[in-house]
Amino acid sequence: MLIRNGFAVFCLFIFFAGCQSDTFQNKIVKSQGQTRSYDIRDFGAKGDGESLDTAAIQAAIDACGRNGGGVVVVPAGRYVTGTIKLKSKVTLEVAEGGEILGSKDLADYATDIQGSIEAPKFSKCLIYAENAEDITICGQGVIDGRGLMKDFPVKLDGELQERPMLMRFVECRDIKFEDITLKDAASWCVHLVSCEKIRVDNVKIDSMVNHNNDGFDLDGCEDIVIENSHIVSGDDSICPKSTTGRLTKNMLVKNCRVSSNTAAFKCGTSSAGGFKDIVVTDCVFYDCRMGCIKLLMVDGGVLEDIEISNIKMENVEGPLFIRLGNRGRVYNKPTEQVYEKDVRSEGAAVGKVRNVKIYNIQATVKGSDKARQGMMISGVPGYMVEDVLLEDIEISFSGGGTAEDARLVVAEDEARYPEQFFFGVLPSYGLYLRHAKGITLDNVRFELQSEEKRPAIVCDDVENIEITGFEADGSKADSLIRIIQGRKIFIRESSSRNKMPIFVKVEGDRSSDINLVGNDLGQAEKMVVSGSDVNPDTVTVE
Repeated sequence: MLIRNGFAVFCLFIFFAGCQSDTFQNKIVKSQGQTRSYDIRDFGAKGDGESLDTAAIQAAIDACGRNGGGVVVVPAGRYVTGTIKLKSKVTLEVAEGGEILGSKDLADYATDIQGSIEAPKFSKCLIYAENAEDITICGQGVIDGRGLMKDFPVKLDGELQERPMLMRFVECRDIKFEDITLKDAASWCVHLVSCEKIRVDNVKIDSMVNHNNDGFDLDGCEDIVIENSHIVSGDDSICPKSTTGRLTKNMLVKNCRVSSNTAAFKCGTSSAGGFKDIVVTDCVFYDCRMGCIKLLMVDGGVLEDIEISNIKMENVEGPLFIRLGNRGRVYNKPTEQVYEKDVRSEGAAVGKVRNVKIYNIQATVKGSDKARQGMMISGVPGYMVEDVLLEDIEISFSGGGTAEDARLVVAEDEARYPEQFFFGVLPSYGLYLRHAKGITLDNVRFELQSEEKRPAIVCDDVENIEITGFEADGSKADSLIRIIQGRKIFIRESSSRNKMPIFVKVEGDRSSDINLVGNDLGQAEKMVVSGSDVNPDTVTVE
């Protein structure tokens, strides 16, 4: 298990080992006398917002690379370009008032580059690098993909169309993004594949003009720091991925403000290798639709040693979704996403989700769509999510669930694309826990903004569950906690915030060893009610 904040310190130490106290900007300034700069205007760039400046910008980059590196300067002006390819030891500095503008003509984007195996229609990109080292994108200017839907439609006549990413780096190392603004990609914004030693500092992303507007997608990357940045994206904002056997690992996200229409932070969905040693801390996630934090393992890899702490969530939908599924994609060919309900596993074995710690979370959930509310942690039959800690968490939920909602049976959908609202309205308003073991809730509090008739927690096919210091609104629900086929469950020092009929309801002939110890039952008319199929010795009350 991770030591709290320990990996964060380790990650920063590794990344900055051997560096002096000078900031990156100071290094650039100090080295001006010995590092050559290359003004793209000297190579013929017009910067008039109309002329195509691809050749001039590329000529400056090539000259810089041939001479051992330096700074390619994009001065004030509006420079339209197709694909440009960065080289080792090249810094692309977009000065204040400078704008790199993506061409609106797909013919201006290179095809002699590695494409995207997960999203083949996004294979073109504006800025590309491959097998390069020590590359930097910085400056007070803007890189604008101009990826509006009118110029880059998602479909024409029912067929998916090509939409370029803003940038893709493949098998590169020592990558820096500093002080730059990235905006309006036609698809993903920054796609890094099999890259190492990545630093993102004080970067702004504003990309919500098309579909699939991800922020940072990091596929099989390691030694990553993303900090002090503000990301507003139409799709997943910060998204570790894994389409190969390589893990995305040793990652720190710190002190960022993030807003997204799908997820502020998501591991997956591509998850063939997995994710390890990832820390997300001291962030604000706001105005997030479809969920905030998603930890997904559906393609046979391993997701483990994830630590998320000190997060404020403001005006969000589902705060947390953890899913171990069985899509089983093997990524041996470019494949578009499949969202249909009736699908089968594509062949890879079921992976693992384990050792996840989430603590010090404050969240306010808003919205009227009940299918996008609540939290869900779920494996599939025979394969459990393991060892998850939820500690010091306070969440205000919208409420509005009905008695009919409380009786809903959630489909397994083992191989379907993992999106929480695809499961429909959950039978709990707070946490739905299924096919899981070793789950700990410590000092977790739920409150409601409106009347609610679903339990706060529903546990289905779970074992080794510990709930301590739990406090929640019961509103008009039949019970505060509902347990179905639960084994080895301890509920201690917990209580309902208001009057309700039943504290804990137990169902299922496999339920056993359920212990209630030191709970405040003053608000509950009955401490426990067991179904007719439950063994009389299943529940112990102290």
